[in-house]
Amino acid sequence: MTIARALADFAATPDPGCPDEVRAILRLSMLDWLACGLAGRDEPVARITRDMAVSEGGAPQAASFGGPRMPARAAALVNGATSHALDYDDTHFAHIGHPSVAVFPAALAAAELVGASGEDLQQAALIGIEASIRVGVWLGRDHYQVGFHQTGTAGTFGAALAAGRLLGLDGDALHMVLGLAGTRAAGLKSQFGTMGKPYNAGIAAATGVEAALLVARGFEAAPTGLDGAQGFGETHHGIGDPAGLIGLGDSWYLSGISHKFHACCHGLHASLEAMAEMLPLNSAEVSQIAVTTHPRWMSVCNQPAPETGLGAKFSYTTVLPMALLGIDTAQLDSYTADTCARPDLQALRARVSVTADDGLSEMQARLKLSLTDGAEREVFHDLDAPLGLDVKTDKIRAKAVSLLGNRAADAEALVTDAAEPAVIGAFIGG
Repeated sequence: MTIARALADFAATPDPGCPDEVRAILRLSMLDWLACGLAGRDEPVARITRDMAVSEGGAPQAASFGGPRMPARAAALVNGATSHALDYDDTHFAHIGHPSVAVFPAALAAAELVGASGEDLQQAALIGIEASIRVGVWLGRDHYQVGFHQTGTAGTFGAALAAGRLLGLDGDALHMVLGLAGTRAAGLKSQFGTMGKPYNAGIAAATGVEAALLVARGFEAAPTGLDGAQGFGETHHGIGDPAGLIGLGDSWYLSGISHKFHACCHGLHASLEAMAEMLPLNSAEVSQIAVTTHPRWMSVCNQPAPETGLGAKFSYTTVLPMALLGIDTAQLDSYTADTCARPDLQALRARVSVTADDGLSEMQARLKLSLTDGAEREVFHDLDAPLGLDVKTDKIRAKAVSLLGNRAADAEALVTDAAEPAVIGAFIGG
């Protein structure tokens, strides 16, 4: 069975079943997504995409972060770009993608459009996120390494299945939705550090909704558009890794989602956690900061001298000096042009070296500090080390409070109670 056929049947299953802990992680990701989207609603990329959507008009079908109701496809675009604007949302390292910002916007827009229940919304998002990760695994690392952004590419297919499920499509129709999505899925890593990166998430969400709506209206497309001859996989450096299909319905990649507790690229987090284990330190005592990371991050988050807050989120030479200087890397307002221009930070940049080691996983980093008195300190950190559900819950709650203040409790209640999509829409709207 092809991966598209298997995922279509999986998405059409009334209740695929999954462990309670997986559902709990889905709800944490939904809370995290709501917090990131609401906190990002005034970012330039959010304002620009929202203003464009408003200027085009259309039926008020679904809510947008910080804005009015708009057509479902437009709402998915705006909410995907907005929730990824801060680059503070969750990540999955099995394929290096941000699943929530592609799938939740599509699911919410479709759910509002058809008046689905809150439980239906969460079930569709659960399936869509799992599917997006599995498509990413199936495509393989070559797809990412040559320059494709899995959030925009693999995320499109998860968004399409989530939207199609909510529209009531059967397995055959969902198979066609995946095929049609394959001719529109897009996203390039060359956009990292610009508004183009969160836009990739918006494209994925909007394309998923569009493909599902078209097929629901009788649009016909080649169902082989994902995994057939000259399909998306074959033409986009996909390797067809069978691991993307193994255990479907029995095991859940979703359980391995990583949530961000630093407001920067996830590739920087292992080194920041290693730095945290060495602090406090006086920056004057440090003569050299040597970080060793997986080779993949060298082209993603190794900007040597960014001048903007957005660029700082992709820079070892910026975030490690920030941490050493006591600048809180979990706070959004720490990442600014003024921070990048600080003389003490720029002086520390010259002491940072970054090297690659393919013996490390993408979740690991080694950090070695050389001190002016000749001493050395070295710490290894693995983000994949088990983090209990209670600990993760507490951390995400604290993050939501830092982003939303008093509104965090209301956001958590919406998720916990599986609130109706219209209620969620009213909460996030302007």
